[in-house]
Amino acid sequence: MQTKEFKAESKRLLDMMINSIYTHKEIFLREIISNASDAIDKLYFKSLTDTSVGMKKSDFAINIAIDKENRTLTVSDNGIGMTEEDLENNLGTIANSGSFAFKKDNDLGDDVDIIGQFGVGFYSTFMVAKEVTVVTKAFGSDQAYKWTSDGVEGYTIEECDKPDGVGTTITLKLKDDTDDEKYSTYLDQYQIQSLVKKYSDYIRFPIRMEVEHTHYNEEGKEPEVHKAIETLNSMTPIWKKNKSELKDEDYNNFYMEKFGDYEPPVTHIHSKNEGVATYDALLYIPARAPFDYYSKDYEKGLQLYSSGVMIMEKCADLLPDWFSFVKGVVDSEDLSLNISRELLQQDRQLKIIAKNLEKSIKNELAKLLKNDREKYEKFYSVFGLQFKFGIYQSYGAANETLKDLLMFPSSFDGKNVTLKEYVSRMKEDQKEIYYACGETKERIEMLPQLEKIKDKGYEVLYFTQDVDEFAIKVMINYDGKPFKSISDADLDLDTEEEKEEAKKLDEENKDMFAFMQEAIADKVKTVRLSKKLKTHPVCLSSDGSITIEMEKVLNAMPQNDGNKVKAEKALEINPNHPIFEKLKDLYANDKDKLKDYAKLLYDQALLIEGMSIDNPVEFANLVCELMTK
Repeated sequence: MQTKEFKAESKRLLDMMINSIYTHKEIFLREIISNASDAIDKLYFKSLTDTSVGMKKSDFAINIAIDKENRTLTVSDNGIGMTEEDLENNLGTIANSGSFAFKKDNDLGDDVDIIGQFGVGFYSTFMVAKEVTVVTKAFGSDQAYKWTSDGVEGYTIEECDKPDGVGTTITLKLKDDTDDEKYSTYLDQYQIQSLVKKYSDYIRFPIRMEVEHTHYNEEGKEPEVHKAIETLNSMTPIWKKNKSELKDEDYNNFYMEKFGDYEPPVTHIHSKNEGVATYDALLYIPARAPFDYYSKDYEKGLQLYSSGVMIMEKCADLLPDWFSFVKGVVDSEDLSLNISRELLQQDRQLKIIAKNLEKSIKNELAKLLKNDREKYEKFYSVFGLQFKFGIYQSYGAANETLKDLLMFPSSFDGKNVTLKEYVSRMKEDQKEIYYACGETKERIEMLPQLEKIKDKGYEVLYFTQDVDEFAIKVMINYDGKPFKSISDADLDLDTEEEKEEAKKLDEENKDMFAFMQEAIADKVKTVRLSKKLKTHPVCLSSDGSITIEMEKVLNAMPQNDGNKVKAEKALEINPNHPIFEKLKDLYANDKDKLKDYAKLLYDQALLIEGMSIDNPVEFANLVCELMTK
């Protein structure tokens, strides 16, 4: 019998396809089951118009058999089978697809789903097998054929008998185990059950196998082993069903079983899309974060299927980072089963799907915010931080998607408000969105700068998370309204009359402020009168793009290598506080003591802002000195 060489030219090409297209060896079972499903699909399609087929849908099945003694794994189907010519064309030529040709020749269009249109999957068997045998008999043919190959030198085709009728039987003679690879694992029934459940659970024909169960009866007796043919797959994916068939309980049960969560999700999104990208999607918004969610070990992604067959367990490209908490499945007929992770990243269809999913998630969350505020706020307390990181890390690219999903505590009533709600309540003369930064709402309420702005009736957003100010700096504005920190130097709250009075006082005391600034020259850029204080004596404000809060956050980061970030600070003195008159007196009569006062006031302002002082001993000594005089 003559051995024929592969038409795809060389062992090197075969090796390349096997080793670069597939990430895991276990994929081989998914591929041959998918091919078997295709073969059945073709005959079932034919049976709809050809009564001579003599089979109905319930007659079709895929069978798996394990033979540990001979180290063989067999997958058989009662599908359409192959002729000798089909074997030559489909198995003799790498990357040639009989399924694709069948679909094209029958002008089936996109409504009929044929999985294996890409002609590479069969060769994944050589990742685990040292020899592959295919016995097949085509519908309408009297002759069966056997195709045999070791995947290296080529293949042989010969006539044979196939007494069980039409269809195809593929037998893999597994490779010998090595120190690195245990091929015997594919002869374990639990491993085969697991792989079918993982990759082929939603193949629409039953996948059957003889399964052993051990029963333990009375104590002291030998356990009984029972064998039975069982169906390993569930066949119908929930996302392929009509929404009208399903209840919330069905969606929740699927989520908790599929993704190992003990708590039902906040909500789900079940969508079907046809057009440029055709896909079914079932997405879930979890109620709680995984333990590693905010760590570098967390891996985002949706389960990606092609016509019910899993391509990838976690496809990260389907979700933007700001929606990385979403779990679910996407099933598209437009994607190749044997597409590699690298090629998938370049796939145009995948990018369209990802964009559509992002929009769907945003709309669902916006709907939840509008219709069930309590549930949304509970969700936001868990995952809202990711939205702020999303805006910051995308350099504002995610603004339109995320801006209306953000919430912050507010001086209005202490509760969370959206930016839209804040803007809707702004006073007529208010041009900016005011915010204040601090560790907690309670600490922010103590800030001296807050007193005057609240007196004027302006609402203030409370930023209590490190990323808050970084995110809004990237946003720049909301609905045309810029953000303004109450600690900014140019906070404009005074009337024209108050501004004139302040200008006059500034001019009269500029020499004193210059002297004080020199006393703490390495600490602040300037000392000046404050326009934002009411009853408190002193505060700090920032002049540059780096704010006081940013300085705190950046310098606290573990990766900071000792090069401290510094905000351009100004020490502001309240002209309506008794301390101002004291300072003027010291400038006239005791400049040395004024230097000490300047240091004390600066340290006090640092403590108010929640920052550490540079020299606690000096601060304590100065306070004690004042107390004893």
